[in-house]
Amino acid sequence: MRLEVRGGVWADDGTIVFQPIGGSGGNLMRVSSAGGKPEPLTTLAEGEATQRWPQVLPGGKAVLFTSNSNTGAGYENSNIVVQPLPNGPRKILQRGGYYGRYFPSAHLVYIHDNTLFAAPFDLDRLELVGQPVPAIEGVTSSVGDGGAQFAVSDTGTFVYLPGRSASGDTFIYWMDHTGKATPLRATAASWSNPRFSPDGRRLALDIGTGGAGVDVWVYEWARDTLTRLTFDPTQDRNPVWTPDGRRIVFASARGDKLTSNLYWQRADGTGDVQRLTESKNLQYPSSWHSSGKFLAFYENSPQTGWDLMMLPMEGDEASGWKPGKPTAFLNSPAAEMEPVFSPDGRWLAYGSNESGRSEVYVRPFPGPGGKWQISTGGGTNAIWSRARRELFFETPDQRLMVVSYSVDGDSFRADKPRLWSDARFEVRTRLYRNVDLHPDGERFALATVPDAQSAPRQDKVVLVFNFFEELRRIAKR
Repeated sequence: MRLEVRGGVWADDGTIVFQPIGGSGGNLMRVSSAGGKPEPLTTLAEGEATQRWPQVLPGGKAVLFTSNSNTGAGYENSNIVVQPLPNGPRKILQRGGYYGRYFPSAHLVYIHDNTLFAAPFDLDRLELVGQPVPAIEGVTSSVGDGGAQFAVSDTGTFVYLPGRSASGDTFIYWMDHTGKATPLRATAASWSNPRFSPDGRRLALDIGTGGAGVDVWVYEWARDTLTRLTFDPTQDRNPVWTPDGRRIVFASARGDKLTSNLYWQRADGTGDVQRLTESKNLQYPSSWHSSGKFLAFYENSPQTGWDLMMLPMEGDEASGWKPGKPTAFLNSPAAEMEPVFSPDGRWLAYGSNESGRSEVYVRPFPGPGGKWQISTGGGTNAIWSRARRELFFETPDQRLMVVSYSVDGDSFRADKPRLWSDARFEVRTRLYRNVDLHPDGERFALATVPDAQSAPRQDKVVLVFNFFEELRRIAKR
């Protein structure tokens, strides 16, 4: 889990509107510029996963933001939404765009396909009064988080960083504790959420297939063979192996659903896909108990934000499996995400922002019992070693830490975190898992940070003067 701000703006009344990943569950928050406790400004609509990159419109009468129903597919197909304040009826201004901004020239601008589009906008009626037209091509943006690199002054000077949209295509590498990286898969792809099979011979991951499509694939790395497991036209992502390696559970928004629930399928591709949960809330699978009887997942609740959940599984391989009723394991006002079982099934590590930033904690399973904070300077994405008593996690600056631990009765005793490697990894386009540890406990699968020499240089910005006049010329009522 990450505590990442996804936009923050000043309002005329001296408050700051922003969107963190936190207990709010992805909606917009507001806090006084003098400090204080943040309060919800908006609520999530049914099927909505996140609201981000807000702009409070002049006069404070409404807020403009980017809305997405499934962050796993990126933001090309998200919506630009306006919400009258304090709680008026919402309007979708533009489908298929992100990072919407109102300009004083009476235009709405947004990004789609690496291009800045503009449309005439009536501030009083809060609606478009003309068709969008392309204004500037080649504006640096990110389909992964919905951000873009441009700004405008009140007098009409426009500035932007030229470049392409971050597609996320990259290679997969092995990395050991010395920081040495060697190719694992030397074909670039928009991959995320890697997971090794229990025997370590296969790697499940989700790969973007163009447009809004994301599917689960299985890579047999010794044979260099990549096999597609799912074929739904929307988003199948976040694969997790069952303990016996026979099945893979994943999140999917297939069918007419707006949000992802949990499904599973045989890892060899045979048989039908089976739905495991049915909820209006966004859900992601995270870890199987060693017994195969419990699946830990996390769910975005409108009331408490991200919560840790348990799905009991009944039956066996011979008689068939039947999912039970999901129950909450931890649902505090904080955001709890990415629960992972220890190899012996006695402990559950997870991320929480209860302290104000994301840290890794451990609790006993099934409980009751206390909790132990593992990370001390920020941490996410806990990973247990299957080879020795070690627990790994990611740092906010994309490095890997390791903690040795011991167990004394019902107490979990963690040593001081130490840096596993000084080398950094690259954050993937679809959170929430950037790396995975091979069962041998010696190496990670990840994306390396490009060398400064090989990375494209972005050392210039472009200024466009009298930009409002240009918008009035090309984007008329």
